[in-house]
Amino acid sequence: MIDYKKAGVDIDKGNRFVKDIAKMVASTKRKEILGGLGGFSALTTIPKKYKNPVLVSSTDGVGTKLMLAELLEKHDTVGIDLVAMCVDDIVVTGAEPIFFLDYFATGKLNNRKALEIMKGIVNGCKQAGCALIGGETAELPGMYKGEEYDLAGFCVGVVEKDKIIDGGSVKIGDRIIGIQSSGLHSNGFSLARKVFKNGELKGRIGRTLLAPTIIYTKTILKLTRSVKIKSMAHITGGGFYDNIPRVLPKGKSALIYKELWDVHAIFKTIQKRAGISDREMYRTFNMGIGMALVVDKKDVKKTHRAINGSRLKSWTIGEIVKGKGEVIL
Repeated sequence: MIDYKKAGVDIDKGNRFVKDIAKMVASTKRKEILGGLGGFSALTTIPKKYKNPVLVSSTDGVGTKLMLAELLEKHDTVGIDLVAMCVDDIVVTGAEPIFFLDYFATGKLNNRKALEIMKGIVNGCKQAGCALIGGETAELPGMYKGEEYDLAGFCVGVVEKDKIIDGGSVKIGDRIIGIQSSGLHSNGFSLARKVFKNGELKGRIGRTLLAPTIIYTKTILKLTRSVKIKSMAHITGGGFYDNIPRVLPKGKSALIYKELWDVHAIFKTIQKRAGISDREMYRTFNMGIGMALVVDKKDVKKTHRAINGSRLKSWTIGEIVKGKGEVIL
């Protein structure tokens, strides 16, 4: 007789995993969340402080960085990446993340590995100030080999309608502030894995590449209380060339001076090994800048003071000029 377990799906193990993470997940709860983990769906109210709330949502994954986590057998930080890729996308509108859900798919569920992954997700939610309200654990033998896995995340936040940051007030002469990244974050790993040999990836270089994505949410939300941020771009896949134009109004371009900030050594190593152009590097990687903000030039010093107060480095990296909505490096 062949049953579901013999076919590769262990329902009992999955149920034990949900019980194992219940207390961990509960540690992220916000007062707006109704009920606990384990229902068919999750319920939340909108924070009462909002008078005219607008919901903001995002979904993303970690990508082939997961392959590096497998190679290093270190899974407790990729969950931070997962949360970061979603919450950092919604905070560019000025939104506060309220809740997060994850999707974890694997060929064969390893509860120890899955718990490490969940530790990262919970850590990320705490850094972002949002509640982990549910998710899905799917055991999919035949689709994934052995204990290979993939992650996806979903986040919903809220922003006051009259405080949405949409780039509409950006004008020529405004300054562009760059906030440091921790490295590659979660982009460009398909190229990075081709550049380095497995032996290198298992050592210092691998650990450098695996550094989790910075979650900028609390820094940005605090900054919005003292500075008018006109526009924001999360520098992810597509680097400078594809992300900054998404938040520029018509008739404006971004002039970036790439010598004005510290570029991580890992990017220089990748470029030298791969032999690729500056343009390709700045279109693939964040090059040391994880978030770019546009502010009035009179607010530059105040912006730097606020960001540096959160223990992140920032630089004035460029300005807004007349143009066709492009990035000029």
